[in-house]
Amino acid sequence: MTTEPRKLHLNAFLMSTGHHEASWRLPESDPFASTKIEHYQHLARTAERGKLDSIFFADSPVLFGEVGRRPVGKLEPTVLLTAIAAATQKIGLIATASTTYNEPFNLARRFASVDWVSRGRAGWNVVTTAGPDAARNFGVDDQPAHAVRYERAAEFLEVAQKLWDSWEDDAVLADKAEGVWGDSTRIRAIDHVGKHFRVRGPLNVPRSPQGHPLIVQAGSSEDGKKLAAQYAEAVFTAHQTLADAQAFYSDLKARTLAAGRDPEGIKILPGIVPVIGATEAEALKLERELDELIKPEYAREQLAKTLRLSPEDLPLDRQLPADLPSEDEIEGAKSRYTLIVELARREQLTVRQLIGRLGGGRGHRTFSGTPEQVADAIQDWFQAGAADGFNIMPPVLPSGLEIFVDQVVPILQQRGLFRTEYSASTLRGHYGLDRPANLFADQEARELTSIGSAF
Repeated sequence: MTTEPRKLHLNAFLMSTGHHEASWRLPESDPFASTKIEHYQHLARTAERGKLDSIFFADSPVLFGEVGRRPVGKLEPTVLLTAIAAATQKIGLIATASTTYNEPFNLARRFASVDWVSRGRAGWNVVTTAGPDAARNFGVDDQPAHAVRYERAAEFLEVAQKLWDSWEDDAVLADKAEGVWGDSTRIRAIDHVGKHFRVRGPLNVPRSPQGHPLIVQAGSSEDGKKLAAQYAEAVFTAHQTLADAQAFYSDLKARTLAAGRDPEGIKILPGIVPVIGATEAEALKLERELDELIKPEYAREQLAKTLRLSPEDLPLDRQLPADLPSEDEIEGAKSRYTLIVELARREQLTVRQLIGRLGGGRGHRTFSGTPEQVADAIQDWFQAGAADGFNIMPPVLPSGLEIFVDQVVPILQQRGLFRTEYSASTLRGHYGLDRPANLFADQEARELTSIGSAF
């Protein structure tokens, strides 16, 4: 009996003019791209041409970062996805939405709607928004504690899944002859009462093509990994070293198994920022040119916020202070805080050097080289038990994505590591995941079987 060789899963993480914070300053870049739907439609079609699994948009309900530093204005991502859905046919569409500053009914309806509009290509990147600035946009003086945000997120997902299942797949009869549009016995209230939410239901959208939109999660703290093991079907993560990526991969797969799920049902996708040139020297030159365009005063201010310090505590040509806050004292973005501090300590970087290393991907791995070398880097981690695929983060857009699709993807295809054509029409299909059974219908069937066996 032969088994199908593992194939990579590739997601394109799209951000205005690119992930490098100075990308907007290049002559080729459009500094107004972040509000132009044509820009994102072109990127989505490019990713689809490369047969990538999905595209992804990050989001936060706050004006994030210094406006002088880089483009920070963002369109609401689920709205953006509906416009992209009309311009594409196969590519998966993933948007970020917060469980801290939303309600389950609204988000469950929104993502079910995107799944219908896209004919089964929607995914939800679940985040627990950190930071007091976001809290103040919602009438709260400070962010909820880290543990509380994740406790709320778990219940939020439980409610969302119940709402998606509040309609059975065959609830819509559309019987014109009998004049019956739907079967009310196949639509039910969920009557959820929990610590954070009371939701009666049912949802006012029929069960969508995928049953549930794909659930993505991006937290790598202990609470984040616990939530991912229970609910996530894809995980976006950041690692600088192969050893760290392998340790995270094996840990999360083991946690998923312990949660009663198949570890193959969760795809782990580290971020990689590929700086690609015809030669290695050309790629390194491009990376240097981008880094030289960084304005260190802006970058230092953002680093200081991440480290819970003032900018004056971070002289550019010195290493990080010895007495930084511990991870236990950090209430938001714990895993990213740890990654940044460990990177600086491990490589003995000055603040100026650390700013350069973070400028391309905010802690994600930056790799500069030829298309062949980028393909090698992807293959090495994939085959070494560190990843099921990658979150591709082009430093410059659209050129970085075009080069990746036209020059790196064909190499991966030639090596038998990546699809040459789509074999499915849904996002779940791209990731090799089954359509979930309806929670309530499945439970009802088990109860009927149990009653029947009693006679």
